[in-house]
Amino acid sequence: MGNYRKQLNKEAALTVGLYVFYFVWWYFFAYYFGEQEVSAYRYILGLPEWFFYSCVLGLVVINIAVFVVVKCFFRDIPLDTCCDAQTEEGKKC
Repeated sequence: MGNYRKQLNKEAALTVGLYVFYFVWWYFFAYYFGEQEVSAYRYILGLPEWFFYSCVLGLVVINIAVFVVVKCFFRDIPLDTCCDAQTEEGKKC
């Protein structure tokens, strides 16, 4: 059970870290590029630069980051093993 808890804590920390990374990315690009006059905006694919970097590119980057983290760091944990051991002892799950 100790190894499972360690793995679950690692996965939770990685998930929170990814969320914080995405929020900082979005906040930086949305407010850094978005604080100029509307007439001074530059456009990428018809979208304001701040919107493109914060929402469009940010979504692509976070999706790739989540895919890599899940593939490399997350592990399958059998959730029924604990329940099976308890039912053999006569305890309810």
